[in-house]
Amino acid sequence: MKLRYSPTSPYVRKVSIVALETGLDGHLENVATNAWAPDTDLPKDNPLSKVPALVTDGGEVLFDSPVICEYLDSLHDGHKLFPASGGARWTQLRLAALADGILDAALLRRVETMMRPEDKRWPDWIARQECAIARGLDELEEECAGWGSDFLIGQIGVVAALGYLDFRDPGLNWRQTRPRLAAWLAALASRPSVAATVPKG
Repeated sequence: MKLRYSPTSPYVRKVSIVALETGLDGHLENVATNAWAPDTDLPKDNPLSKVPALVTDGGEVLFDSPVICEYLDSLHDGHKLFPASGGARWTQLRLAALADGILDAALLRRVETMMRPEDKRWPDWIARQECAIARGLDELEEECAGWGSDFLIGQIGVVAALGYLDFRDPGLNWRQTRPRLAAWLAALASRPSVAATVPKG
């Protein structure tokens, strides 16, 4: 399988964690891809020109991270990261969606503040994304005490979201008012799949 990736993409990090947790990392050929490059060939694998995109052994192309993660989870016989059915499944999909929503808001904020010319930035739009991030983090602070030892697709998404905030927006200092969430993430820092995928650069 071929994975089109960027080393700093939090969505790619989710896929990488899933690959490590399922023992499939050795089956992936990682192809570094700059989705922002004008001459990128990424659209041939993903018409949205986003990473991650996965080319399966059968030549089928899958995107984006929720689809790729669930596909990888279907390929192994070990402990499943996506519960098969019932309340556990919906709980995990909801948590994964919350984590992705935090990421989406953080990326929109970054594009607006770092890539758009200063005189064309929209302060109200930036504030809207910041509020979404804060509310999402507050919800995670309330929920994380009930996760126990679970490390399923929802928690994987939360790791990717928090790691991205630390990487791209360390001044946010989200830990200051969310001690339970901070302690939860700190306890996972040495988990091999988490430690191996910390964004760098």
